Formats: sequence, structure tokens, C-alpha cells
Amino acid sequence: MSYSQTSPYFSTKVYKNLFLDVMENRSISSQMDDVLFEINTTYNLRPDLLAHDLYNDSKLWWVFSQRNPNILKDPMFDFVLGTKIYLPQYSSLKESLGL
Repeated sequence: MSYSQTSPYFSTKVYKNLFLDVMENRSISSQMDDVLFEINTTYNLRPDLLAHDLYNDSKLWWVFSQRNPNILKDPMFDFVLGTKIYLPQYSSLKESLGL
């Protein structure tokens, strides 16, 4: 069993095709072209919608918490109206994640 490059589990080891090891986070480093974004009502509690609108792939919802680990400790329930986060550009994600 292997996970796609868009998965947060891509770097995590799988044992005997049965279970995952302790999650190995995929780092999304800060870049000069990251955009500061304030979560609005459209994206409140919906990182998947923002990922779809920005990257045309809702499976990249986890990128926001990896890029903003001190702000989004819970990738879903901390994704609330008024929270300011940094958004990586898709070109940076392609390089970091090998997309």
C-alpha cells in the first residue's frame, strides 16, 4: 500500500500493507511569495474548499496546517473565520511535494 504524493501520509511508513507507523509530517517551508490570507465565511471550517480553489485539488487541505503549524494545530477546527494564515503558491508546493 502506498499513498499518493498529495497525501499527508506519503512519507509515513506502512508496515506489511496493514498499518501506518507514527505519522511523518511533510514540511511545507515558508517562501518569499507566500500570501497572508484571512479565512472568510466561504472557507470557515473548510480547508478542502480553499485547497480546491487555490490548487484545483481538495486533497491538499492538509498543506495549510503544515505551513502554519503554530496557528492551525487542528487542521479542521482551527480553520475558522478571521484566522490569518500563510498560503503557499502552487509552484512552491509542486517543488516541495514533487507534484
